[in-house]
Amino acid sequence: MKSLCFAYPGDLETPTGGYGYDRQIITGLKRDGWNVDLLPLGDGFPFPDDQTLATARKRLNDLPDGRLVVVDGLAFGVMPDTAIELKDRLKLVALVHHPLCRENGLSNAEAYTLESSERAALSGASHVIVTSPATGNQVSDLFDIQKKKISVVLPGTDLPAPRQKNAQTPVRLLAVGTLVYRKGYDLLLKALSRLKQFDWQLDIVGGLEADPACANVIQRLAQDFGLEERLVFHGAIPSDELKNFYQSADVFVLASRYEGYGMAYTEAMAHGLAVIGSGGGAVRDTLPQGAALYCPPDDITSLQSALESLMTDRDLRQKLSVGARQAAEKLPGWHDASERFSQILQRVSE
Repeated sequence: MKSLCFAYPGDLETPTGGYGYDRQIITGLKRDGWNVDLLPLGDGFPFPDDQTLATARKRLNDLPDGRLVVVDGLAFGVMPDTAIELKDRLKLVALVHHPLCRENGLSNAEAYTLESSERAALSGASHVIVTSPATGNQVSDLFDIQKKKISVVLPGTDLPAPRQKNAQTPVRLLAVGTLVYRKGYDLLLKALSRLKQFDWQLDIVGGLEADPACANVIQRLAQDFGLEERLVFHGAIPSDELKNFYQSADVFVLASRYEGYGMAYTEAMAHGLAVIGSGGGAVRDTLPQGAALYCPPDDITSLQSALESLMTDRDLRQKLSVGARQAAEKLPGWHDASERFSQILQRVSE
């Protein structure tokens, strides 16, 4: 039987896009006949303490010679010594959702340290799998990785049954993403603070624990802008419950500064929601024309204009809704994603 070890940081059940990708790929690989052994590496990545790092290093060192090992990039990128030490003994595959140094909100010193660390770590990988062409280009350019060592496996997109169109007021806005600086919730709230004259409600679904200081800032901003009665912070919720939010929303909006792919965008498109998106990285590629309104990163005026357009123009909402669903129908499913992942692993293991 085909066999591999999948090493991951933190809690694999964490309801984020990155962990969701990992879970779907693992499920698909098992369906495709792989024996997948899970190897937890501990909490705190990409800034683990010394004890966590030592434990993670030991767990990888204990693997037998020749083992095929997929390591989530959140951990792999900060374990350069281990990657280089094991590169001739194990078949290491790094799964990079986005370069760690491109996380917004880092100090210059932190970004430099992460870039140097990830460059060294990836030099020890037999192969690198990324989740978008844009991320693949960044990995190649930033870390001097040959293109032939990089493969793209786009996230899959499930297509739910078409939702019932809402003719309701207020206009229901939905934002899905962990409350961290990169997701741009501060920008979204600033834009919405200028649109109090319109009838809208916002549901924010995303964990508050990844960066508690940032989450507190966002919640205080909501109070400072007088938006407490207009929005609800729901925290992280199970995927089955999240579907209900997509079904009842009119507009999906996420003011990200950067995304390695943007799975929440494609999930919203699959539900037939009009989408407003922003950010660098792969966002522009993820959001096709006719399915979404794109705003440049950190551009509050553009974001305000897009929000006002969809709050006041029901025909535009409907047009983008139809375009979003049509675009989603052309995206690969999770079976396609895991099949491609499997094919890459087979080549690496030969």
